[in-house]
Amino acid sequence: MSERTLVQQLQSREDGPVSVSGWVETVRDQKKVQFVILRDETGAVQLVNPATRPAEDGTEQDAAALALTDLISNLSTGTFLTATGELKHDERVKLGGVEIKISGLEIAAAALPETPIAADSGLDKRMDWRFIDLRQRRNNLVFRVQTTLEHAMRSYWIERDYIEVHSPKLMASPSESNAELFEVPYFEEKMAYLAQSPQFFKQMAQVAGFGKIFEIAPAFRADPSFTSRHATEFTSIDAEISWIDSHEDVARMQEELLQTAIRAVAEKHGDEIKALFDIDVVVPELPFPRIPLAEAREIVAARGYEIPRTDGDLDPEGERQIAAHVQETYGHQFVFVTDYHPEIRAFYHMRDEETGLTKSYDLLFNGVEITTGAQREHRVDVLIEQAKEKGLDPEHLDFYLDFFRFGAPPHGGFGMGLARVLMLLLGQDSIREVTYLFRGPTRLAP
Repeated sequence: MSERTLVQQLQSREDGPVSVSGWVETVRDQKKVQFVILRDETGAVQLVNPATRPAEDGTEQDAAALALTDLISNLSTGTFLTATGELKHDERVKLGGVEIKISGLEIAAAALPETPIAADSGLDKRMDWRFIDLRQRRNNLVFRVQTTLEHAMRSYWIERDYIEVHSPKLMASPSESNAELFEVPYFEEKMAYLAQSPQFFKQMAQVAGFGKIFEIAPAFRADPSFTSRHATEFTSIDAEISWIDSHEDVARMQEELLQTAIRAVAEKHGDEIKALFDIDVVVPELPFPRIPLAEAREIVAARGYEIPRTDGDLDPEGERQIAAHVQETYGHQFVFVTDYHPEIRAFYHMRDEETGLTKSYDLLFNGVEITTGAQREHRVDVLIEQAKEKGLDPEHLDFYLDFFRFGAPPHGGFGMGLARVLMLLLGQDSIREVTYLFRGPTRLAP
């Protein structure tokens, strides 16, 4: 078998024998010549074959040439095959300036003749046939961008001596509350819960003396939400650091992280993102703007929008409005909304002794929340009182509270949804478009 050449390598190769493998994207079967567009994981190339048809007068034709022509005529879109032939550089060829004259085709697996989805199929239909939908060049790019984004984040942390952890996703008790949790039958009639966040275990690493940690892993929310930005299973990007003075230390780390990651995406994929998504990847400047929640609400009201929520938080339209203000005022895609009231924050968020507000923030990207971050309360007596205020029974949190009974440093961190970042970075309307296999209240397959 000839050594396989990737499509992206063809332009740098000299004319001559070559072998490529991929799937059939289109076939143009003309009377005198046949064209096959073959796509692999790196791009597409034009294959060409001078058609040999049975002679009308019965003249004997080359059997191999007839067979190859017939084979191409019957190729189905999506068929995976290996093509061998002669590579030729020709600037007239629109697809990369190269083409391959076919000498042979070896079919690995033929596709059924009728593809179940088309370019104009609806999102749900495409999700039903996601493995075919993912063959599109745009979708291939989404996951190469995701790879670059994650690699850049890991590199940022590792270069600064962070430790990567893998916290358990099966828990013996609810992680933060009894809400939005999946129950899983465990051994001997016990019940386990799928972790909705690595929050407690991130904090455990701080009292273990790890100092700085990160994790990129699945999280689960039993939330019957059908919005464009929610999923029941998603990838959470988390970090936690010790010896901080306030949530500002966490925010500074996160904005540096995002700037590093987005710069990596812009440098590696910026041109292709522009071509396929018509999006200019803008590397954000530091620092990101900061706006206290109370001020943000005033700004939104001054823009003519009345937030209907009664808990004091921003609703989705309020987030869009404050983001529009930041874009108009600062020319920035990101904004930290800070100083949240304890009533709308978790019990473990530290509170400012002077204002009584939490040392926390939400980070908005293009008008959508992607992160909650905070300094954590590390004093066990304060934690217990704050848990009681939230209606939580401290006895049910004993395993967590034990972390702080044997010493703990001041610490804080954030959790961020990977799919939301990708969705907003690529200008998509739904996280389904940027999730490999989406899971929601009504979707468990494929």
